[in-house]
Amino acid sequence: MPEPVVVGEDVWKVYGAGETAVPALQGISVEILRGEMLAVMGPSGCGKTTLLNCFSGLDDITKGRVTLEGTDIHGMPDAQKSAYRARRMGFVFQSYNLLPILSAEENVEMPLLIGGQSAKEARQQARDILTQLGLGDRLERRPAELSGGQQQRVSLARALAAHPAIVWADEPTGNLDAEGSRQVTALLRELNKRFQQTIVVVTHDAEVAAECDRTLHMRDGRFIST
Repeated sequence: MPEPVVVGEDVWKVYGAGETAVPALQGISVEILRGEMLAVMGPSGCGKTTLLNCFSGLDDITKGRVTLEGTDIHGMPDAQKSAYRARRMGFVFQSYNLLPILSAEENVEMPLLIGGQSAKEARQQARDILTQLGLGDRLERRPAELSGGQQQRVSLARALAAHPAIVWADEPTGNLDAEGSRQVTALLRELNKRFQQTIVVVTHDAEVAAECDRTLHMRDGRFIST
């Protein structure tokens, strides 16, 4: 049995206070296993993205505990939490969040440089992962010169370059057409199997969820099935 990478225990996230308080997460407990590709599904406003933000430390929690590889994420000072996230987590978003003035290669290099790698190491890692994702002939292209599917591959390369413990993907196929969506979903699955990469995919797309090992369904800030 694989070990848990992420463990959430009775996690609550409440926005506001008093009569205006809105509970976005209500007592979420879950274990995400190493090497697992997990889908989180549910209607808009059910708490999927809030879960991703809280479990990755992008947002604070109101109550409960979240650990990554045994480390209490929310027990860290903000600067330490940001550094830890940069080392041990990767992120893929619906909007690719690529810097338009940088090449594909430079977009992947940048977080590695920020994380303290030398320019030579960062360049080699960026080239290696982009080549593995089929973009070896697009290294110098800027985002505007790439298709949506290619931009999402660059985003994936950036998320994977530092060999994180977990990749959080928030609607990664949301801006793609049907063919692009299939390609990116297949690529996520391939990366999961090839590298035993733990991936959590927040999605509304049943076809994306069907490619995952397990699907958790949310409604009103709670899991309704496992």
